[in-house]
Amino acid sequence: MQVSTIGLDIAKLVFQVHGIDSAGGVVVRTRLTRSRVRRFFEQMAPCLVGIEACATAHHWARELQALGHEVRLMPAHYVKPYVKRQKNDAADAEAICEAVTRPTMRFVPVKTPEAQALALVHRIRTQLVGQRTAMLNALRAGLAEFGIVAAKGLHGANEILKIAEAGDERVPVLARDVYRMMADGIRDVEARLSRLNRQIAAEARGNEVCKRLRTIPGVGPITASTIAALSGDVSRFKSGRDFAAWVGLTPKQNSTGGKTRLGRITKAGDRSLRRLFVMGAFGLIKRARIEPAKASPWLLSLLERRPALVAAVALANKLARVVWAILTQGGTYRAPAMA
Repeated sequence: MQVSTIGLDIAKLVFQVHGIDSAGGVVVRTRLTRSRVRRFFEQMAPCLVGIEACATAHHWARELQALGHEVRLMPAHYVKPYVKRQKNDAADAEAICEAVTRPTMRFVPVKTPEAQALALVHRIRTQLVGQRTAMLNALRAGLAEFGIVAAKGLHGANEILKIAEAGDERVPVLARDVYRMMADGIRDVEARLSRLNRQIAAEARGNEVCKRLRTIPGVGPITASTIAALSGDVSRFKSGRDFAAWVGLTPKQNSTGGKTRLGRITKAGDRSLRRLFVMGAFGLIKRARIEPAKASPWLLSLLERRPALVAAVALANKLARVVWAILTQGGTYRAPAMA
């Protein structure tokens, strides 16, 4: 079989293959179980293989690359327009085979196992932060039913935990044991978070890319490590604006008839990375209000004209562009000269 391009629709147990020759004619269309996938591609001559960038896609991309095939990963929503009529595994594989040959298609870089492991650490950290927030909110709401409230923020959270652990007389005995269990669970999650933070900080100290990124104001070890884990090779972006658009910090367009209409930010890309950029921007805004003499004139002028949230998103966009410039051009951050 002279197969030049293959569309591979992956799943947990059943895989669908759609292969064409150089003229576009269908050569192979078959269904494979998980145990037969590697054996099937071992018997194939090296060719172009397209896969949707979904769960286990990077693993199979590395497996097929080791066999000599050229593997390209594509976002699933870019492949969807090529699906004809009904959706099934065969139609999906055919759509992948057609989409991978498009000259304007955008591809996802194949991650190394080390990059995936670092990304997994950040995913688990995000889940632990969410669990801690949910448990604290439940504890706050429960104690508020008995007239016990505390301030917002970290100080209020510590106060609530101390009350739950000590046991307040205003709370019935039955509920005290439950609240102690919740407080113990929150403390356990906090201990795991601290251990992960130390692990991420140690990794950032030993990573040359993270060291350069940490010279940027508003970028700490968590943000630098997340950028290194999730962004991959940023040279595939033509400009800093493209990188900011990939993070989801650029306005969403709804333009037509030569009229430009810009709305809110697209919120495309990874949510945790975008959140870290915005949080870093809020930190810079807080510092600018405390020490305006050391702040950027551009930021101070923006804060006079726009609300803090709008200014934070604009500053996060600027931070993303600075990150792209440092990763592509090398060196470290140099603060602009004050006028």
